[in-house]
Amino acid sequence: MAEPERLPNGHGDGVRRHFLIVTYGIQSHINPCRVLARRLAQLQDEDGSGPVLATLSVPLFTHRRMFPSSGDGVKSEEEEEEAADGAVSYAPYSDGVDDGTRATDPDERARRRRASSESLAAVVARLAARGRPVTCVVCSLILPCALDVAREHAIPMAVFWIQPATVLAAYYHYFHGYGELIASHAADPAFEVTLPGLRRPLRIRDFPSFLVDTTGAEMGKIVNDAVRELFQFMDQQGPSTQVLVNTFEGLEPAALAAMRQHLDVLAVGPVLDSSSEARIHLFDHAGADEYMQWLGAQPETSVVYISFGSVWTYSKRQMEEIAHGLRQCGRPYLLVVRKDGRQEDVSRCLDGVVREGQGLVVEWCDQPAVLSHPSVGCFVTHCGWNSTLEAVALGVPVVAVPSMFDQPTNAFLIEEEWAGGVRGERNGEGVFSGAELARCVETVMDGGARAVEIRERVEALKGTAREAMASAGPAERSLRSFVMATKVTDKSCTKDTTTPPTMLESI
Repeated sequence: MAEPERLPNGHGDGVRRHFLIVTYGIQSHINPCRVLARRLAQLQDEDGSGPVLATLSVPLFTHRRMFPSSGDGVKSEEEEEEAADGAVSYAPYSDGVDDGTRATDPDERARRRRASSESLAAVVARLAARGRPVTCVVCSLILPCALDVAREHAIPMAVFWIQPATVLAAYYHYFHGYGELIASHAADPAFEVTLPGLRRPLRIRDFPSFLVDTTGAEMGKIVNDAVRELFQFMDQQGPSTQVLVNTFEGLEPAALAAMRQHLDVLAVGPVLDSSSEARIHLFDHAGADEYMQWLGAQPETSVVYISFGSVWTYSKRQMEEIAHGLRQCGRPYLLVVRKDGRQEDVSRCLDGVVREGQGLVVEWCDQPAVLSHPSVGCFVTHCGWNSTLEAVALGVPVVAVPSMFDQPTNAFLIEEEWAGGVRGERNGEGVFSGAELARCVETVMDGGARAVEIRERVEALKGTAREAMASAGPAERSLRSFVMATKVTDKSCTKDTTTPPTMLESI
């Protein structure tokens, strides 16, 4: 094993800090993790305390999509690892299948977890052998294989919570005394639960979807088991496990204060990057010149921007309703519909919308660039946290149309905590109707009293977000505090990491 790289004289720990950030291979996880890695590295370069190393580890299947040239021919994981962008290095891990599919069978999930843990342990061993031992593992949200490696090899671990602090509070309290109360009322959307420290009670409809799922869906069980294991890990570690939350004090002061009674929480957000080159696009986003030019030809705050993210798919019925709502609004629009995001053939619906010449349909776009354009008047969104934060940071009113995951809680925050938009209701079949789309868009764009209030609120939130992201501001100070708290020693950096981890009970 190579001798660990050391800091210059005068930097007390003696060994360079090296953060291995491990994430799922989906767009909503990769981008905030990549930005976090870049900020960690840049922070140390700027404050004179010596360079920090940051390595981002994603599944091998996703790594090959991020760096297509690395997939030419058959290469070992070590050969795949050579990618770097000048600030961040990339080290993929393998689940033993590497085809991008999700395992549903319990035995198969256990095999993939074992393979992922062993592969990630091998990454740690290779980095140590090169003189760059990992001094802290950072996992995005919930990643069982990262827990396995950190536990087995006694590497300090932190959690990058890429959802709001309010969602962190909902999950934490569910697994610390409130689970039975919430579960027993899961069938009543209006039932209110008052969680310690939050400013308002959450209705059942406002909780993360998997915590109140009544269908018995397997995915809900998998996610809940993974979150339970994460909190068990943190409970066992005590205050040594830090939780970096992608939010800021001005956005969720009560939730952050409440969670600091239980966990070592640091607000490091908004973790966004204004540079298109710094973002990863797993979908084809060609044609930027066309839609940006089109936006430039529209009046200020006139365009309805509609995108439901990288996971949600459109049914033919849903697309028909969106087309109907856009016709009813009569406003220019930019609509994002991925080719792989269509459950059925919706071409006729799209053709009908396009023929009317009222707007533009694209397969994917540079969302921050679109949201920052002065012609955009509102954002119709699924309320993923990245999209929510982008709307907040860029001062765009929101029509929130949540579906699953943390989205119902995010919609609650947008409408009731921040007054930055309105929540659109789905009908009994789960469809967002055209009439509801038109109603919501007009509420935030018609120039009436509520629209003016919403516009004022989002402008105020935009200013608060800028303060949080400013150089030497709260987010940077939190990251510096996190980095300096990760003490490293020769002993911790030279621990043998070649033995595959002992597996916990699989989930």
